[in-house]
Amino acid sequence: MAKVIIIGGGFAGLNCAKHLANSDHDILLIDKTNHHLFQPLLYQVATAMLSPADIAVPIRDIFRNHENVKVIMGDVLTVNKQEQYVELKSKKRFAFDYLIIATGAKHSYFGKNEWEPHTSGLKTIGDALSIREKILIAFEKAERETDPEKRQKHLNFVVVGGGPTGVEMAGSIADIAYKNLIKDFRNFSSKESKIYLIEASDRILPMFDDELSAKARHYLAQFGVIVRTNERVTNITNGCVSTENDTINTDTIIWAAGNEASPLLKALDTDCDRQGRVIVRNDCSIPDNSNIFVIGDAAHFKQNETTLPGIAPVAIQQGKYVAKTIKKAAEKRAPFVYFDKGMMATIGKSKAIAQTGPFKLTGLMAWLAWSFVHLLYLIGYRTKVLVLIEWSVSYIFNKNGPRLIYKFTNE
Repeated sequence: MAKVIIIGGGFAGLNCAKHLANSDHDILLIDKTNHHLFQPLLYQVATAMLSPADIAVPIRDIFRNHENVKVIMGDVLTVNKQEQYVELKSKKRFAFDYLIIATGAKHSYFGKNEWEPHTSGLKTIGDALSIREKILIAFEKAERETDPEKRQKHLNFVVVGGGPTGVEMAGSIADIAYKNLIKDFRNFSSKESKIYLIEASDRILPMFDDELSAKARHYLAQFGVIVRTNERVTNITNGCVSTENDTINTDTIIWAAGNEASPLLKALDTDCDRQGRVIVRNDCSIPDNSNIFVIGDAAHFKQNETTLPGIAPVAIQQGKYVAKTIKKAAEKRAPFVYFDKGMMATIGKSKAIAQTGPFKLTGLMAWLAWSFVHLLYLIGYRTKVLVLIEWSVSYIFNKNGPRLIYKFTNE
């Protein structure tokens, strides 16, 4: 019986653990939180479409019937490759025969870390709730402000980064401002809001082909989002975003422009890319230790000279592959091969784009496909049912979930 430690309960780590459950191995899953988070729908928590419980499942519930899987909530401090143990910040140590690191990624400010206190990223439930309160509080401040210029600052929303997270956030905020809140305020119209999406490159959603990228931009414009490409952010201070062309005063700045890997990976003392991801071999192991695997967003894996993107399907397939590799330890390892099922992104209510090889889908049909796929990947029947109900109510009645503010300072 081998001792297998999995660090991280995201898509990669969870799928690895699930496929090793009920095996002959002793599995220890360590995560900073007690839940698996379905990150692709996190933006909907940030915009009051869903509640946190709709997209998060306690990890212990998932493995309650698997005796060989033990779950620990903890923060791993370091990894010792030579003596084969991991050490938590609590100084507790755990030995391993196999180690799988699936720690995901965090926000990257490209060396401008002084911007971080003035922006909100979107990686955790805490991040989503913080963004939700900032958005709702901005409207509350606008309601009591009589100076039009000061009110506009509250009603300006800036999203930095034109990838899937940025596009989804911008479209969802537009839904709130231009559809959901129209009848809620008396001293101003929520239609006065301005949602800016700022992207440094020449187009949004660069992982899609030019036609779909242009279609997504068209949809955002229809929703009222001001899309600015070829425009680099030069500075961010409290309440202000400066770009090469403009200065925008705002209460709400959402950062969706870049990621970097967990600093824990430095303990492996192996080659990493510019984002801090470990450059792994074709079996997802590190170069000098075949029993240590790095998968998901923490891994730099090349297939056909192309680095695989940090998306859920890659993480899921790598997790399953590593589990299979450990189960068949006596056999020669076949290289990991990613099967690309395509990509999709939602732009707002009833609009999305999808691409599978040469096949492309846009509009309502793409949105329905996007909805079906995301429901399929949610963990547990309860979350699937809850999310389906919330989406149906939102679509039919044009109303988001409870827009509750828990913390408000009377500034």
